[in-house]
Amino acid sequence: MNLIEIYIYEVTRRLPEKHREDIALELRSTIEDMLPEDYSEKDIKAVLEKLGNPAVLASGYRDQPMHLIGQPYFDVYVTLLKMILPIAAVISLISTIAAYFIGYSGEASLMNGILNIIGKGIAGMIETGIQVFFWLTIVFAIVERTDKGKDGKQYTRFHKWTPDDLKTIPSIPKKKAIRKCEVFGSLMWTAIWAALYFHANHLVGIYKGSGEGLTFVTPAFNHEVLVGYWPIVVVVIVLEIAFALYKLIKRQWTKRMAICNAVLELFGTIVFIVIVKNPTIMTPEFITYMADLFTITAQQLKTWIIGGSLFIYMLSAAMNVFDGFRKAGSH
Repeated sequence: MNLIEIYIYEVTRRLPEKHREDIALELRSTIEDMLPEDYSEKDIKAVLEKLGNPAVLASGYRDQPMHLIGQPYFDVYVTLLKMILPIAAVISLISTIAAYFIGYSGEASLMNGILNIIGKGIAGMIETGIQVFFWLTIVFAIVERTDKGKDGKQYTRFHKWTPDDLKTIPSIPKKKAIRKCEVFGSLMWTAIWAALYFHANHLVGIYKGSGEGLTFVTPAFNHEVLVGYWPIVVVVIVLEIAFALYKLIKRQWTKRMAICNAVLELFGTIVFIVIVKNPTIMTPEFITYMADLFTITAQQLKTWIIGGSLFIYMLSAAMNVFDGFRKAGSH
């Protein structure tokens, strides 16, 4: 894409879809009228510099004015807000889950625990979102009002916008794009399984109904065995969080990212196999109860659970790896 097409795209992508085509035609015609007959790239840059920052030009086509944070900083403000809010929300949720399980005594029922986490998690995310929104708005308002170097220029990423900035804007195909909700989901899943892993002795096992609700009877997994693998499990958690943030920064699937995803899935699969293949991973009480319930031998039960878990995990990992390479190879 040449500079003119990229410039038009940067303007129209900020506008409602129903107006994009007409405005693109109008803007292309305006640029062509401003250019000499035998123009060069230098002439194009001069014209685009006269038109100014695409974000500012797009705001002129909008029906609604932007007054919360004025130009030239509004576009950067919104970009940072969209990037920081999901991360802050996930961190708040992880902190809420961790704080709950650290103080968990095993007395509350499973349903009460889940409702407690959901309530506190939502409240924490809302409070964090308000704090982020408030302080980021204050910072940008102060920066805009104390900027002594305003000269009519527009800013992108805190420097004066020039047509050369168009060369640094990546053209991301729709099929390769990584949505923020995908990153948010990855971080959320990591928080959930990590909390379940380290507190499985209070959450995963056999429950029996009573007049007061569900009562936890027997844990399914041997807590000492699970905790014994904590160093390698923490490594997996850190790698998953790092990869999710890497996706947020890159915003699109690439071959390198697909390879990193495959390596992470392979590493996670190996760790999972090592843990579930431990002969003492499940408690004897759980094995005996479930074997009697399904009228099978203890060995058959262990084979079914371990085999089924491995099959589901490896199938999910393979699908994730395939999806990564498929998106990286899309056009």
